[in-house]
This record gives sequence, structure tokens and C-alpha cells, in this order.
Amino acid sequence: MNLRDLRYLVAVADERHFGRAAEACFVSQPTLSTQIRKLERELGVELVERNPRHVGLTGIGERVVERARAVLREVDGIVDDARQSQDPATGTLRLGLFPTLAPYLLPHVVPEVHRRFPNLELLLVEEKSEVLHQQVRDGSLDAVLLARPVHDDQLHEQFLFEEPFVLAVPAGHPLAAMREPVTPSVLAGEQLLLLEEGHCLRDQALSVCQLAGGGERRGFRATSLETLRQMVAAGVGMTLLPELATVPPVPPSEDVVLLPFEEPVPRREIALYWRRSSAFRDLLPDLADVIAGSSGR
Repeated sequence: MNLRDLRYLVAVADERHFGRAAEACFVSQPTLSTQIRKLERELGVELVERNPRHVGLTGIGERVVERARAVLREVDGIVDDARQSQDPATGTLRLGLFPTLAPYLLPHVVPEVHRRFPNLELLLVEEKSEVLHQQVRDGSLDAVLLARPVHDDQLHEQFLFEEPFVLAVPAGHPLAAMREPVTPSVLAGEQLLLLEEGHCLRDQALSVCQLAGGGERRGFRATSLETLRQMVAAGVGMTLLPELATVPPVPPSEDVVLLPFEEPVPRREIALYWRRSSAFRDLLPDLADVIAGSSGR
């Protein structure tokens, strides 16, 4: 058994296709298939279920792949540690962000990260918060941006910035004529448009809404902030938007009026999290400073 064969097996598990797995590993399909067969003979079990229309894993294959992933993460960690000891700002860093933050923060942050760390390759992953939390714990990601609080003793937290919420109403709504910041009390009795389950912004917005005496519009749950914005523009209802989703390069809409809140402004806190044992632990505080400084908050 060798590391190469374990990588081939993990690739088959990820792709569920021998041809695509071979491409991902930069080898020919016969070579990959031969090595998987060799691994199966060595272990004395069948790891992969093969038929013309489907490639799957056997029960023992699933367990072997799980262990193979852990082994490969440790090996990659050794390589990262060695590289980081020479230059902390080199290598590939896998950074995760959640969907209501990533497309609005990254245009502000990525150019500055490239300028400050020209030899650092950022691999960006966008997932819901619960998935990101698990992936940084198991080593699939090196660091993640999450909304506070996250209670996890295995992770180090570095606060980045606070992001206010603004109230988005249709241009024809009575509140659209307001010229002063509003209080959350204007939400009393209102039914807000919210995201579907699994988005941390949904829970944050619902908390603000419920504290103010409002609720959720039944029968509608959006999959993205852009859907929410379009529904507000169409006059369907109002919603809360994080401020970064309302500033350039996001274009304004003449059909949506954005109302700031009076103090204390409803807001969310964003922090960077990483494993305390991460090979990037010496670099990540500096990266956090760059993200915080580039966010404009």
C-alpha cells in the first residue's frame, strides 16, 4: 500500500467515475484501474463496485476511503508544515466563506491578499456555515469565515469586523419615504422575506424580526440574497440585508429603498476560525488583519 494508491482511491470516491478520477490524478485510466485492483488484492477485499453505468464504493470501501482521507490530510499537513517553516506565506490555503458573505466581501479582500501575499494561493470554498464548521474541524479547509459566536475549543477565533443590517423595502412602500434612520420597531407586525433553512443570515434576521414583534412571510423562502433583492424590487415584501450586499460593486436598484437603522443597529459579527494545530497558524493572524482592513467595516 502506498500514498499514490490511496489518492487514486479517494479520487474514485470523489468522482464516482474512473475516467474523471484518472484525469484528476493526471494518469491514464488503465493505470488508475490497475492500481486500484492492486490495492484490492493487497487488502483482500473489494473496495469499488463496478458496472457500466455506475461506480460506487462497497461498505468496506467507504471505511477505507474515510481512513485514506485522514492519512492524506496528515501527509499534506507534513508538507505544509515543512513549507511553512521556510516561508509562512507560501503554499495553498483553503479558505471557506458562507454564501451571504462570500460574493460581497471577496471583491474587497482578494486583491489586497494577493498584494500582501503574492506567493500564497487561495482556494475559496463557498458553503453554508454548518458545512464550513465541519470542514475546518476535519482538515478539509484551513480556515473559515463564520458569524459569531462559534463554540468550539478546537478552533482559534480572531474577530474581523461588525456588519450592520439595513432594511430593504419596495420603492412604493410607505417606509420608503423615510429620510431618517429607522428603529427595529418598524418591523412590528410586518412579515419579512427570509432565506431558506441552513443559512445563518436567516436565523440572524429572524431574531431581529422577532425581537421587534415581526415575523416571517409564510410560503416563501429564498435560496440567495439576490432572490430576496429581486422579490423586494417586485414589491412582494421587505427584508434585512447585510450592508456589504448593498455597496459597490453591487449595483443599486431604483426599485429597492435601503433604510439604515438607528443605534443600537442590528448587526452580525464576523470572525476567522482555524484549527489551533494548523500549519498556517503563524500566517492566519496576519491574513485576518488584511481581511479586516480590506472589508471597509
